[in-house]
Amino acid sequence: MKEVTLQVAGMSCNHCVKAVEGALQPLGVQGKVDLADNKVKVSFDESKVSLDQIKAAIEDQGYDVA
Repeated sequence: MKEVTLQVAGMSCNHCVKAVEGALQPLGVQGKVDLADNKVKVSFDESKVSLDQIKAAIEDQGYDVA
């Protein structure tokens, strides 16, 4: 499993946490949102999903990934 921490702008509440973490689950990605630092730590299998797919799933929820 690879672990990466992404900067994500626009998250401010529990709904944001559920939206981001929920968007990652269908991809088989474990995500942990840190609202205070606007970061999402993701753990994923590189043979099954790419970092670009993870970023796209978060952006589809309306957040900006740096």
